[in-house]
Amino acid sequence: MSEARFQLSALQTALSQVLFGQERVIQELLATTVAGGHALLEGLPGLGKTLLAKAFAEASGLSYRRIQFTPDLLPADVTGTEILEDGQFVFRQGPIFAQVVLADEINRATPKTQSALLEAMQERGVTVSGIRYALPEPFIVLATQNPLELEGTYPLPEAQLDRFMSKITVQAPPRATWIKILSEEPADPEPVPGLDLLLARAESRQVVVSQPALEAIANTAQLASEEKHIRMGLSPRGAKAWLNLARALAYLSGRAHLDWDDLRSAAMPTLSHRLLLTEEAQFEGIQVAQIIQDLLRRTMPK
Repeated sequence: MSEARFQLSALQTALSQVLFGQERVIQELLATTVAGGHALLEGLPGLGKTLLAKAFAEASGLSYRRIQFTPDLLPADVTGTEILEDGQFVFRQGPIFAQVVLADEINRATPKTQSALLEAMQERGVTVSGIRYALPEPFIVLATQNPLELEGTYPLPEAQLDRFMSKITVQAPPRATWIKILSEEPADPEPVPGLDLLLARAESRQVVVSQPALEAIANTAQLASEEKHIRMGLSPRGAKAWLNLARALAYLSGRAHLDWDDLRSAAMPTLSHRLLLTEEAQFEGIQVAQIIQDLLRRTMPK
């Protein structure tokens, strides 16, 4: 086991002592960060989305800023702005200048403010008054949203959704975990000294991918574009996100080769917010998860 992967294993253990019964969520979050992506945490209030983001930053030793998205939030409140100081304009950095940025309730801000994240998430920098400012590395955006509460919200447009490598669904913990939650206070996350996330990213890219696995991804993308219930299929960026997340999952599991289970496990987080249903399919009650499972059955061995 490499030193970077050993540190990530320690980080996973530390987070599991903070957020009980959410091992899948923690694993998908770590895989997303190892793959170099951003994550959208979707779930009802009170399930620990904000707690997980803060604990991840504290345990990993990364700088952390939280932005509460509201309808009156302006783009400059996110990126920063220039102010007049001693007769000259000086740029004051906004909260986006951190290694881990929590965009809490991201769908409560206006589309104009949401779009302020686009350049930052894609280009790892922001432009103010024609000057580009680089963001720190690693740079990770963790956004949260409530899937049921629609009043006073602005649904994320497709271009914004596509910037998130994964959408991680946070559900209520299993029944066996409830007693632990009620009887124990979560521990403060144990810092993982010397965690090198950039090294872990480089090592995860060395995971070997077979030709049949690449063909399965390509075949899935093709079938998705032909699916009558889908109005927007899988883009090359989405396919690459799927591959990179699967590689990261294999890396976290200690495998040097990608296997079919890695691709299956990475499919839902990376495809569920990219394969958009037609209005007719939504009216019929068809779920995108059903379509994804059907596509995987058709393109991968059992």
